[in-house]
Amino acid sequence: MTAKNDISAMSFEDALAALEAIVRGLESGQQKLEDAITAYERGAALKKHCEAKLAEAEARVQAIVARADGTLALKSED
Repeated sequence: MTAKNDISAMSFEDALAALEAIVRGLESGQQKLEDAITAYERGAALKKHCEAKLAEAEARVQAIVARADGTLALKSED
């Protein structure tokens, strides 16, 4: 499985935790340059994945509307 496939299968929470770990590692300044670059590239892919997951969740939430009787329904495509 490639790193990109690995990321695409991650939940938002797992991807965010991995991104936070990368940021901590980069901030420590203890990595070799090549390792830091590789970590940065993975971090960028994780960030993109998290943004896509958030956009997907936002679209799902925006598709829900409250009916007059207080129940929820999906917006209809008119």
